[in-house]
Amino acid sequence: MSIGALAARFGLATHVLRHWESMGLLHPERDANGRRRYGADDLTRVAIIRFSKEAGLSLDTIRSLSATVDRTTRHRILSHEAEKLRSRIAAAQVSLQLIEGGLNCTHEDVTQCPNYQRLIADHIGPPTTGDTPPSLHPRNGT
Repeated sequence: MSIGALAARFGLATHVLRHWESMGLLHPERDANGRRRYGADDLTRVAIIRFSKEAGLSLDTIRSLSATVDRTTRHRILSHEAEKLRSRIAAAQVSLQLIEGGLNCTHEDVTQCPNYQRLIADHIGPPTTGDTPPSLHPRNGT
């Protein structure tokens, strides 16, 4: 398969595949004219790279994972990545709560909604130097 065909199959630009090759993530064979030729293993590799990127892994991390056969090293890398993903999921859940709070609010001005104010107050935490407006302070019961 040519670079153009492989790129089209995954909805990528050809320069992306060239970049992944320059990073050592892909190793296509070359034909007699020096053109890249991708086989079934390359197809699988691109799918793994795409899936890994969608999971939030960087290209450097993907390269590190593909370069190791040591279970302990792989476990250390993936444990770190899992923790980062858990943090992103938690942040996304807070964002979703905020958005849904705004959607479900019946107040004309969402900033006046007690539930919305509670979500904001929970997100910013207790005041440290009196910088939180009283209406957003968690102890005001609003």
